[in-house]
Amino acid sequence: MKLSPLEQRLVKEFEKFEVVDAHEHLPPEQVRTSAKVDVFTLFSHYTRTDIITAGMKPQDYDRLLNPDLPLDMRWNMFEPYLEQIRFGSYAQPAFMAAKEFYGQDDISRKTYQSITEAMQAFNKPGIYNKVLREKCRIRTALTQGNRTDYDLDLLVPLMPLDTYAGVFTWEDIAHRARDLDLTVNTLDDYVSAMERGIVRWKEQGTVGLKMASRPYSTPDRPQALCAFERLRSGAEARLADMNPLRDFLTEKLLQICARQELVVAVHAGVWGDFRELDSGHIIPIVMRNPNTRFDLYHAGMPAVRQTGMIGKNFPNVWLNLCWTHIVSPVMTRSALNEWVDLVPVNKIIAFGGDYGLPVEKVYGHLVMARENIARVLARRIEDDLMTEDQAVGVAEKWFFDNPKQAYRLRI
Repeated sequence: MKLSPLEQRLVKEFEKFEVVDAHEHLPPEQVRTSAKVDVFTLFSHYTRTDIITAGMKPQDYDRLLNPDLPLDMRWNMFEPYLEQIRFGSYAQPAFMAAKEFYGQDDISRKTYQSITEAMQAFNKPGIYNKVLREKCRIRTALTQGNRTDYDLDLLVPLMPLDTYAGVFTWEDIAHRARDLDLTVNTLDDYVSAMERGIVRWKEQGTVGLKMASRPYSTPDRPQALCAFERLRSGAEARLADMNPLRDFLTEKLLQICARQELVVAVHAGVWGDFRELDSGHIIPIVMRNPNTRFDLYHAGMPAVRQTGMIGKNFPNVWLNLCWTHIVSPVMTRSALNEWVDLVPVNKIIAFGGDYGLPVEKVYGHLVMARENIARVLARRIEDDLMTEDQAVGVAEKWFFDNPKQAYRLRI
């Protein structure tokens, strides 16, 4: 991105900050270092969407990521699609990683083999520290992999709320109870089991639970009890995806999170039929649970203006720009420019890389985030709405202070 002198100065200041990366899916480092990586690892995760949208069949994409197939054969499959996606924002962190870590200005027929060799040499213990700490200055990354066996100094877990709320058969309920060495006979037994499970997660370092902004119904205990009893008695083998028991258990878990001082992270927008994940679905839930802290993800894209209004009106909601900088930098800047008008600056969280295996792409995403925020704040400075020093202070809140305070991180 071509930046003005003012924007460049802001970026230089932002690069001095420590960062709380407020959303990743990173596995423990040994998972990455034991994986067979090659140039196509850089096109895993979100670039899958663009490659398939460009026309590659899903089964061919799976072959593309199969390291046991010849590299040159996979490159021949991939090359036509690379030219369709290279200008999209999902692909940009791959090119940035190739340059920053592997010394290549482009990913092309001339460079894919040397990039692969460099990646394989780099893929050894210490890669997380080199990428996240040394290159990105990330102090802590909040990561979601449905596990708690992380290095809690660097990777801090969030766990899925639906582990306990998303029970659809009696075996689901019995299995959760067995995991906790409990027996469940009643709905209240299961609610008590859920709290024990959440407390155990917290003791293992978990700082929050994650849910999605779905069209939940108002919780109704009699209906939930009826659904529970139908499962227990065998009158119904399986409940529907959205059902009164799930609504009731979700509400109970939100109350547990308030008691246990855990944040509830909320996926909103972006994926698939994003209408089913509209950020507006969370409003009645937020209103019923004023003591629960909610971290509303992904700016609710594409409903970024609506999401800004949610952040404005509810003191227990933070707005998180995780993923957004690579979904669309332009939409992110437009949203953030409005949010500065709408939302107190202590309620915005600047960055979450939202990656799994390709940890080196976190760097490129962070570069894009810094540049986006510099452009938004530079406009404010030029319009005499804040000084340069004030802009730097605001950005530090977004990158570090706000996620630290929202999640009560001890860093």
